[in-house]
Amino acid sequence: MRAPMKTIEPKGASSEASGPALDDGVHAALSSALFEGRLTPGAKLPEHRLASIFNVSRERIRKVLHRLVAERRLEAIPQRGVFVPNPSPQEIRIVYQAHRVFEAGVLAQLAQSPNEEILARIDAHLTEERAAAAREDRAASVRLSGQFHMLLVDALDNAELSRFLRELLARSSLMVSAFEPARLSLCGVDEHAAIAAALRARDRDRAIALSGEHFAHIEERLARGIVERSELEIEDVLRPLSGGGGGGKRRRKAREPASAPAS
Repeated sequence: MRAPMKTIEPKGASSEASGPALDDGVHAALSSALFEGRLTPGAKLPEHRLASIFNVSRERIRKVLHRLVAERRLEAIPQRGVFVPNPSPQEIRIVYQAHRVFEAGVLAQLAQSPNEEILARIDAHLTEERAAAAREDRAASVRLSGQFHMLLVDALDNAELSRFLRELLARSSLMVSAFEPARLSLCGVDEHAAIAAALRARDRDRAIALSGEHFAHIEERLARGIVERSELEIEDVLRPLSGGGGGGKRRRKAREPASAPAS
């Protein structure tokens, strides 16, 4: 028989005082599972099962799920529930085509007159990326990878361009965390460094070509991840993150389609 779940509520804290901390704890655990690609794309996240996993109320789970949906990390389907996003290969192609076309324009502008302050900021960022790769911190690597591309567009000081890329990264970062095999996800920093070197040399064509190859490589890794993707019960994935006991045997399950009725 499975041992009772441990609560993630701090000892001695009142329900009112610990509310925000509990919300943040559940949010962090779910975000971590998403960024690390541990939750099966297309999996349904029923409130009652999450409440049992984290030993909190369904109302609290509902609040956290709404937050994650607003952040575009999860998808809510009316009358059916909340699901882990499951983009199709066609959707992935469309998003990365947008990345390639958009960043080509950004690099064309930056390469005309690279700013030394911006280049120094990029070099410092690449140091952070290498450190995350060295310690095999996948969540940090995914986050820092997106920030590299944001540094490029923010250097143009155009709020509309920056807003567009943030919206695009909200989709592509989740694709990466969901599908890219972890063992293949840590090589992006070398590709980023090559793009930065081309910018420093004011070699516009090389910078654009390297950027296009970089996004093509990501697409290839995502395609491989779709084939390799293992499917686990959400309890198996989330219990270690929630602080609960019971371990749980790793077991496969049939994926529940996004169109399945809510339970």
